[in-house]
Amino acid sequence: MFAGPLDESIVNRARQSGRLELAIHNLRDFAHDKHRTVDDRPFGGGPGMLLKPEPVFEAVEAFATSSTRLILTSPSGRLFNQSIARELSAQGHLLLVCGSYEGFDERIRLGLVHDELSIGDYVLTNGALPAMVIIDAVARLLPGVLGDDQSAVDESFTGNLLECPHYTRPAEFRGMKVPDVLLSGHHAEIEKWRQEAALSRTRVRRPDLLAENRPGDL
Repeated sequence: MFAGPLDESIVNRARQSGRLELAIHNLRDFAHDKHRTVDDRPFGGGPGMLLKPEPVFEAVEAFATSSTRLILTSPSGRLFNQSIARELSAQGHLLLVCGSYEGFDERIRLGLVHDELSIGDYVLTNGALPAMVIIDAVARLLPGVLGDDQSAVDESFTGNLLECPHYTRPAEFRGMKVPDVLLSGHHAEIEKWRQEAALSRTRVRRPDLLAENRPGDL
C-alpha cells in the first residue's frame, strides 16, 4: 500500500533530495514461527484478531533509538491536525506502528508508545492509510521540501483559520470576477482582504476552529 503514494509528488521529491529519509518494515519479519504469525485471538473472546506484542516489541527495539518518537495509528488516538504535524516535523526520528485487524495487544500501548494518532472519527481496514496521511502532512513541513517555505505558513489551519480564497487569470470567467482589491497592487489592502476572507470562510465552514483560538489570536 505504501509504494504508490510515497513514490509520488512532494514526498518523493523530499526523499530524492535527502530531506526525508523513509523506510518501511514488515512486522512479519519479526515473527519466528513457520507461518510468521503477527496476530492472535483476544483473551476473553470476541470478534477479530489482535496484533501480538512479541513482533511489535522486537521491531521497535530493532529500529528505535533514545531519540525516537513512537506513534501508534489508532482510532482511539488523539485527532491528528496541522499543529501536531508541525510538532512532529521538528522531531529527528519518527517510528509509526500501523494497526490492523481488531487492534493491538494493550501491552504494546503500555510498554512502547509515546503517542496515538487518529486521522478521523471513523474506522479503516488498517493503519497504513493514516500513516501515509501523517507522513505526507509532516514531510511537506520539513525545511526546503515545498520550495518556498512560506507556502506551509499561508495555508489552512495555520492560526486556526481556513485559507482565504485564491484566484488566477483570467480576471473574469463566465461572469465571475476576481475581487478588485486583488488587482489593485495595494499589498496592505490585499493582505487585509485575505485575513478578513479567511476569517469569514472559517466562521461559515468551520466555526469550531474559532472556538479554539485564544483571545488575541485573531
